[in-house]
Amino acid sequence: MIDRNISPILKMMAKQFKAVAITGPRQSGKTTLAKMTFPGMPYVSLESPDERSRAISDPRLFLSRFSEGGIIDEVQRAPELFSYLQEDLDAAKQPGRYILTGSQQFGMMQSISQTLSGRLALLTLLPFSCDELYRGDYLGGDIQTAMWMGGYPPIFDQRIEPRFWYDSYISTYIERDVRQIVNVKDTNAFQRFTALCAGNVGQLFNANRIGADCGVNHGTIGNWLSVLETSFIAFRLQPHYKNYRKRIVKTPKLYFWDVGLAVRLLGIETAEQLKTHPLRGSLFENWVVVELLKVRYNQGNRGNLFFWRNNIGLEVDVVADFSGKLVPIEIKSGATLASDWLVGLHKWLDLAGDDAVFPILVYGGERRWRENGVEIFPWADVPSVFAEFDNYKTNNTY
Repeated sequence: MIDRNISPILKMMAKQFKAVAITGPRQSGKTTLAKMTFPGMPYVSLESPDERSRAISDPRLFLSRFSEGGIIDEVQRAPELFSYLQEDLDAAKQPGRYILTGSQQFGMMQSISQTLSGRLALLTLLPFSCDELYRGDYLGGDIQTAMWMGGYPPIFDQRIEPRFWYDSYISTYIERDVRQIVNVKDTNAFQRFTALCAGNVGQLFNANRIGADCGVNHGTIGNWLSVLETSFIAFRLQPHYKNYRKRIVKTPKLYFWDVGLAVRLLGIETAEQLKTHPLRGSLFENWVVVELLKVRYNQGNRGNLFFWRNNIGLEVDVVADFSGKLVPIEIKSGATLASDWLVGLHKWLDLAGDDAVFPILVYGGERRWRENGVEIFPWADVPSVFAEFDNYKTNNTY
C-alpha cells in the first residue's frame, strides 16, 4: 500500500476543522486514504442502497450511530443528509468529527456551499502521482509506460492490465453513470465526444468543431464537457489574464485528469505504440500539467496554473502564478534538447519582465541541468519543480 502525499495535510486539516471533505475522481483512492489516515473511525458508504436509504429516510437516526464522528463515503448520494450534518457540526466542539468523501463534484460542492460552508476543509485527491508510484516501486522505466499505465490505484494494487481496467472504467462509469447524469440518449454521439476530447488534449477547446463531428450543437457539447469536469474526467486549463500589450487567446485548453484514460480512449493498446503516436507530445504535456497540479493539491493548495498564448502563436505551456510572480514552464516530449526549445520561453520572459521568475523546461529525457538561465527538468523530476522554486525563493530576493 502506497502512502499518499496528501496524508499529512489531511491530518492537519482534521485537527483544525470539524470536518474534512475529500473530492476527486472515482477510484482515485479516497476511501483507502480516509481509512488509512483514521483507522479507528467508524466507516459507512452511501454507495450501499441500504445505508443510503437509512441516511435519506431518517438522517438523525443515521448520524446518531456516529457519536464520536466517522467516515461517510460518497456522501453526495444522500444530499438530504447535509442539513443534519450542519446541525451536528454546529453542536460539536471537537475538530475532525467527520471525514466526507465524494466523486461527483457538482452534487457535493452544491450541498457543501448551501449548508456546510465555513465548517469544513476541502481537499482534492487525484490518482497516484509520479513520486508516489516511484516510492511504491511502480513507476515505469520510461515516460511511455508511465503515460500508458496512468495513475489509478487499482491498476497497481490489483496488478490489472491497464487496457482492461480502463475499458471497464469507460464502459461502467463514463458511458453509463456519467452519461446518465445528463440523460444522454444518443450513446454513439457521447462515445464519439469522449474520444474526440481525448484527441484534443492540450488543444484549445472548440465546442463548435467537436459538436459538428458528433452531430450535436455546441450547447450540448458544453453541457457534456461540464459533466466530464464535475465527474473529474477532464478539465479546462484557463489562459493567464496578463496581455503584456499583446492580444491574447482567451479560450481554455482541454486536459484529462488521468493520461492513461485519454490514452485508452484513443485506442492505444501498448506503451510501445506511444513512441510514434502523433499525439505523443500532447499527451506528454497533459501528463506534466496534471503532475504539477497533483503537487499543488497534495499540499492543500489551489492549482494556480494557467497557460499563455497570444494571437501570433507565442505560447508558454504552463504559467504558475504565485502572488503575481509568474513561473513559466515549457514542456517538450523529446529526450534530447533541441536548439529552438528555449526560444519561445525567452521571448515570453522579455515580455513579462520582472513578473517572471525561475523559468523551467520539462522534457522527456533523464538529465537535470541549467541552460541559458532556464532550469531543465527530466520528466521523472516533475514533482520536485515547485520544491526547487521554493529553494530559489529562499535564496533570492525578488
